[in-house]
Amino acid sequence: MKSSRWLPLGLFLLLAAFAGTIGAIATATSVHTWYPTLQKPAWTPPNWLFGPAWTLLYILMSIAAWRVWRVGGEADARHTSRLFAAQLALNALWSVLFFGLHRPGLALVEVIVLWLVLIRIYVRFRAADRIAGWLWLPYLLWVSYATLLNAAVWELNR
Repeated sequence: MKSSRWLPLGLFLLLAAFAGTIGAIATATSVHTWYPTLQKPAWTPPNWLFGPAWTLLYILMSIAAWRVWRVGGEADARHTSRLFAAQLALNALWSVLFFGLHRPGLALVEVIVLWLVLIRIYVRFRAADRIAGWLWLPYLLWVSYATLLNAAVWELNR
């Protein structure tokens, strides 16, 4: 296959890694200092799970976006790229709000917006390419769980 076919996948992965890096920077100190002091529900996952989970999710979401980007025309490709970048910005912003600024309430409002955007993307991706929809679904489910977790942490620590 021509390398030009794979270049967009590399760019989607690079964008996801950039968003992940912003999230990691925002999280780095708080996860060891502030976060352990919070009351959390019993169903909070262990800290070691977040890194592998997000790595897998960034890979899956990048492949999903790439698959949809490939099947559409130029306008669809631009729209897919914009949606992907927008959700990544919201994804990174959540880490900044929750961990960086220690604002779980504000982060909860923001993650609900992210969740709504992810649903829109899921519907669009699934209509364009069924496999892309399946690849996007774990991310949507994880953010659904994270939204509930964020709400519980906010409620327990008000």
